[in-house]
Amino acid sequence: MSEPDAATGFLDRYAEILAEVSATGRRLTRDELDARRALGEQAAERGHSLRSLVREHLTATRAAWSGQGSADHVLAAVEQAVDAFAEGYERAQRQAVREEEAARREFIDDLLYGRSDLGRLAERAERFGLVLSGAHAVAVAEGPEAYDDVAPVTRRIETALTARFGHRRILLTTKNEQLVCIAPGDQDDVLTYFAEQAHAATEDGRVAIGRPRPGAGGVVHSYEEALNTLELAGRLGLDDPVVRAADLLVYPVLARDRQAMADLVLSALGPLRRARGGAEPLLETLRVYFDSGCTAAEAARRLALSVRALTYRLERIHQLTGANPADPVHRYTLQTAVIGARLLDWPAREI
Repeated sequence: MSEPDAATGFLDRYAEILAEVSATGRRLTRDELDARRALGEQAAERGHSLRSLVREHLTATRAAWSGQGSADHVLAAVEQAVDAFAEGYERAQRQAVREEEAARREFIDDLLYGRSDLGRLAERAERFGLVLSGAHAVAVAEGPEAYDDVAPVTRRIETALTARFGHRRILLTTKNEQLVCIAPGDQDDVLTYFAEQAHAATEDGRVAIGRPRPGAGGVVHSYEEALNTLELAGRLGLDDPVVRAADLLVYPVLARDRQAMADLVLSALGPLRRARGGAEPLLETLRVYFDSGCTAAEAARRLALSVRALTYRLERIHQLTGANPADPVHRYTLQTAVIGARLLDWPAREI
């Protein structure tokens, strides 16, 4: 059986079958039904609409049936033929969807892991709406649940992005149970809006945004930066729902020499372990004091202490460490050490 191009070409032997049914009252054979399914698959693969094809079947039915024979038999045959044809059509569509999803997932894996030839990756990207010759930035959102491409949260965010920005060159996907949005580097409004939607949809989850990076390899670099920023925000205990890699660049620099940072933490803050109750309460006092801009009244409010109690703690820190948190000369060392303690999870973890 040759593969037809026009919609009428998918009616192969249809008129003959109706004529035989009209004359004999028989039902369609298994081979005839398989042939109708095969024609339905071919029609779907060639991009014909099912609606127009069903209309062609009905038109052919009127033309082929002379009115002789049982109407019930003929209509039953039409029902069998159209049902088999539609089954084949839908089967081909499902297969096409599965193949498209597999191709999309393979592309996303290659894109975010930096695999595959960059030239070939750029060619494939255009199929999914990205032009990798320009710079791109990536945002990653995490929440209390695992997310995939068919999760209600993913669909809700995708709908919101489409409604707001139309069909810009944006790719929304999931990876490792997190939401991922890729957008051109000069369209920060897209990632900002994605962050707002993702934070709300994931029940106050956190979103990290990497810096724009150029070229086909820029996406993976921005993605990795966003992942590292998420991890860093968690280790630092940041309250911000949206964190940008560009705003936290100092922390990777501080953590780059782990041994030097560990030496600073132990040297500057190690004596706090001699305090009653251990180092944690005084370390938290320092953290809140610095986060409050070294304003005693605000730090006391955040810690639910009186200003007098806070002042006593700061004096105790001075006694134990020899460094005065209120002295600008000492403050930088102490604040850097506090950041290091958060990065190294000290004193909960030995360093």
